[in-house]
Amino acid sequence: MFGGSDSGIGARPGEVSLAHGGVLFLDELPEFNGQVLDSLRQPLETGNVMIARANHRVTYPARFQLVAAMNPCRCGQATEPGFACRRGPNERCVAQYQARLSGPLLDRIDLQIEVPAVSAADLILPPPEEGSAEAAARVAAARTRQERRYAEAGQPPGTTNASCPATLIEEAARPDADGMALIRDAADAMRLSARGFHRVLRVARTLADLDGEARVRRLHLAEALSYRSQADRRTVAA
Repeated sequence: MFGGSDSGIGARPGEVSLAHGGVLFLDELPEFNGQVLDSLRQPLETGNVMIARANHRVTYPARFQLVAAMNPCRCGQATEPGFACRRGPNERCVAQYQARLSGPLLDRIDLQIEVPAVSAADLILPPPEEGSAEAAARVAAARTRQERRYAEAGQPPGTTNASCPATLIEEAARPDADGMALIRDAADAMRLSARGFHRVLRVARTLADLDGEARVRRLHLAEALSYRSQADRRTVAA
């Protein structure tokens, strides 16, 4: 995944570098080797990866968007109504399976949502009011707003909420009074690390940009915090 060579001499880019500027999708996330998953922490934080082979070291760019999927447990049915896992109580089966993902890795994943199984009735529902084209236009407008904001602050072209320095996101995502009270309470209740705190601000600022809002409000912070609720069931490393 990270690069290397069969001979041990030299180092070729791996999947994380080939995904630079795009999306790295990992299906069945807990089935990957734990050491490999934890090695994602460096590129997720710095946007590059260093490969060392014999007496040769090389650094490759690796700024990608990580998208991962997983079942709630090994059999994938623990959350289904009426299902009883043979491995023991459903809750224990889920906890053991999800414990294969470390807290520090989960701390770097900003949006975590549970997706229930699709039923036959879901297939005949009318399409949503906002289609893909409309959503894409709203995202493009939000990115343009972000790039303009950080260009005025002297940042390189293309800087967004995800990549701007922490000091800038603290200023750009400074919430209103209600939002400030919420984030203070949530930081204690959810035991947010410093990294987690800044990531909540980045998501909240992005939600405000998608709404065309100049100021981050309580509702934006509440939604951003809800996306971390799965990660904060575990102890998160700072």
